[in-house]
Amino acid sequence: MSASPEFRNYAEIILDGLNDDPDYPVLISGERRLTAPEFRSLVYRMARVLGERGVGPGLTVTMLCGNLPETIAVRYAVNLLGAHFNHLYNRLAVDVQALMMADVDTYALVVDPLLAGRADELLGAVAPIEHVLLLGEAPDAGSRAGKLGEDLLALAAKQPDGPVRSGASPEDLCFIRHSGGTTGHPKGVRSTFGRMQTGIALTRELFSGTGRRDLVCTPLSHAAGFIADGTLSAGGTVVLHYAFEPADVLATIARERITNMMLLPPLLYQVLDHPDAEHTDTSSLRQITYGGTPSSPVRIAEAVRRFGPVLQQGYGQFEAGAVSVLPAAEHDPDSPQVLRTAGRPVPGVEVEIRDDRGRVLPVGEVGEICVRSSQVFEGYWKNPDLTAEVLRDGWVHTGDLGHLDDHGYLSVVDRIKDMIAVVGGHVYTTELEDFLNTHPAVRQSAVYGVKGDGGYERIHATVVTAPGTQANADDLQVWVREGRGAMYEPDHVHFTGALPLTDTGKPDKKVLRLQSTRGDSSRG
Repeated sequence: MSASPEFRNYAEIILDGLNDDPDYPVLISGERRLTAPEFRSLVYRMARVLGERGVGPGLTVTMLCGNLPETIAVRYAVNLLGAHFNHLYNRLAVDVQALMMADVDTYALVVDPLLAGRADELLGAVAPIEHVLLLGEAPDAGSRAGKLGEDLLALAAKQPDGPVRSGASPEDLCFIRHSGGTTGHPKGVRSTFGRMQTGIALTRELFSGTGRRDLVCTPLSHAAGFIADGTLSAGGTVVLHYAFEPADVLATIARERITNMMLLPPLLYQVLDHPDAEHTDTSSLRQITYGGTPSSPVRIAEAVRRFGPVLQQGYGQFEAGAVSVLPAAEHDPDSPQVLRTAGRPVPGVEVEIRDDRGRVLPVGEVGEICVRSSQVFEGYWKNPDLTAEVLRDGWVHTGDLGHLDDHGYLSVVDRIKDMIAVVGGHVYTTELEDFLNTHPAVRQSAVYGVKGDGGYERIHATVVTAPGTQANADDLQVWVREGRGAMYEPDHVHFTGALPLTDTGKPDKKVLRLQSTRGDSSRG
């Protein structure tokens, strides 16, 4: 399909919006500092190499890449050519990644040299890929991993760096983004260039600002990549960390005068709890966005007191886009009832709470959160049945349980699949986690169900205790029984030094369930 003459590809908009000050880096990665002309040149040269190898509309380029400037550049190059990308989460098992690669009919694979060993495994598990390109030489160039494919950077260096005209139309596929792959068959969420353009505009509105310096320390393959797009398009700077380390995050905030960053709550807690937090200069921060998994009002209040009025919560899904925001102005550390919510719907977004028959429920009643807006996805890749189940009459059925209050605040109480069915009713895991986190000896908790006799689930809680405190299972069971009732009392309490996290920073309850059945975590 030929590009629409009036349509401007989001990648063109971003590249045109870069800050052209020759002394101003638009991307920082370790000691590397790329200016706008250097970054544009890299994108255009890469696009020419990929175009010569047949990359174009209707073809999938899978990326196995970490947080590098070249990762952003190759994504823009792919999309300039009108092709779509599929960015793998790096910490998934090789069989899950192979399934994702095969699922999207991968035409070309672009590999981060540091992940060449994993790419070698993947290529042995999938059908032959037409083109394999590395973002430079693998660390061990003499190994088979170092000979996987062509060096994209070396090839790009030989190309002219003039602008490359976009080959995309609004209705063309821009990317396929999979669900995390930690449970069941990963679902491929389809998004067009038109939707991407709308999303970039909204991201700039919610997460941008003049002189923004954005720290990206979570995977570019997740939401951080979209926020980086908004920052670059607004003339800001993106500072990349290859991996999350709380000490490095704090040091970078002070050194680079970071204004904005996004963290999932478990990662925010690690930064908050790090001993360097007490004496690090974080005065440059204007916005810390958190979301992606339920947060503890107690811990968020601590973060507000430590970092100031800069916390902003965002709730959304790849299927539904941005749904609601709780802005910094409404983060009163003395109002846990507000901090417990996900804020109010974003302008232009409609939210309804429905029961299992599709009926709209009144204010205060818990049901499935359903969303309608211009950001709604186009459907799942090669899965029309699931698309019909989730997307009905323009409404996304999110699979999240929640309720609205009289003031329009949305509260997310659980995933439908995570709600625990017990004798006498249902237990919402986030509600129990919130309560456990109010115990003075509990720093963090994760609640999940494990199937027991009679078809009912047993409530398991894995707890991280606060330094210098003591607690045992009996203490916490009594605490819950007296504060929330016998139905919410955990059957088993496990103690651990840190919760296992997914690639994107969410507590990995699949791992916790496995540990609880094997007895890998200590019990009180």
